[in-house]
Amino acid sequence: MKIHDFTLVLTTDPSDHGADELYSAFDDGTLVTVAGVPQVLFHRDAESLEEAISTAIRDVRSVGFEVARAEIAPAAVAVSS
Repeated sequence: MKIHDFTLVLTTDPSDHGADELYSAFDDGTLVTVAGVPQVLFHRDAESLEEAISTAIRDVRSVGFEVARAEIAPAAVAVSS
């Protein structure tokens, strides 16, 4: 298994109660708001990135929230000078 880092952008901003519901559905994500956009930053252990994202979406939907999109940051690359 491997840790996969990605972000799920939510369609609505959860209230305090909604945030509690989200945190009850997973223990490997952090709810943040960036420029007014609610997001969950995930660090999920899974066999593949596809499995990690699909299970995270399932977890978010299980407590009544919808996902607008998934974002994956490019890996950092070291460049010698």
